[in-house]
Amino acid sequence: MDYVGAIFRPPSEADSLLVQATVGCSHNTCAFCAMYADKTFRAKKWETIQADLDEGLAEPYYRRVFLCDGDALILSTNKLVRILRYIKEHGPQIERVGVYGDARGVLAKSVEELRELKDAGLGIVYHGLESGDDEVLRRIRKGSTAAEQAEAGRRVKQAGILYSAIVLLGAGGEELSEQHARNTAALLTAADPDYVGCLMLTLVLGTPLYEDAEAGRFVLPDKWGLLRELRTIVAESDFSRCHFTANHASNYLPIKADMPQDKPRVLALIDDVIARHDDRTLKPEWMRGL
Repeated sequence: MDYVGAIFRPPSEADSLLVQATVGCSHNTCAFCAMYADKTFRAKKWETIQADLDEGLAEPYYRRVFLCDGDALILSTNKLVRILRYIKEHGPQIERVGVYGDARGVLAKSVEELRELKDAGLGIVYHGLESGDDEVLRRIRKGSTAAEQAEAGRRVKQAGILYSAIVLLGAGGEELSEQHARNTAALLTAADPDYVGCLMLTLVLGTPLYEDAEAGRFVLPDKWGLLRELRTIVAESDFSRCHFTANHASNYLPIKADMPQDKPRVLALIDDVIARHDDRTLKPEWMRGL
């Protein structure tokens, strides 16, 4: 496989065939992220992608494909359709193709184009919302507004593609913690994703947010503050049908739930842990990671 640099994928794509359709991230300015800092964004040549697909699809083990890197959905509809149709033609065992996509990549395509991608085989889009608060989004240099992110989610769902939203607990720091949580819940309600993954912000060496923290300009909420954010998001989000998780390696309190039916159980769990205020009820630091 022709991999350029480190390869990243969502936790749920751990067993997927990873095919690098683009190198890096076309935005690559988020203040918290260093995943693609050493890469210059470019689309890979079709011949390279085709060769990787031929190699990977020959392995009957794979049932899913994930198109890397950071926002392969930014590719033109024609290029993506060509990739997706090739997978469908040469990988009859493949059950789903996934991709990272942000608001820019989604909103550059009409619902009709997204439906064309769905018909060609695109099954799920993972969208790093991070926050639903415009001030937080501006500070972390996300490059989109909450309204744009909500519209992107609605557009993906309207096309019939599964929509998985990722939010970052702690993204507003202590200063904006409450409004970050409440507005993130409002955004999740508006976008109504099929899946939500709540991660906890980790300060990564070399990122602008890490430098802000070192200089005292950004203070990450402590573990109890992060749990209070999680509680607010769970309590104030309304989903029609959503698989909600906070079980990433970064999380202190692993949660897996089907919303809305599991909301009372999850709130009771979080309330109990916060009330007990006992570190032993949380994942120890040595077990946490990005």
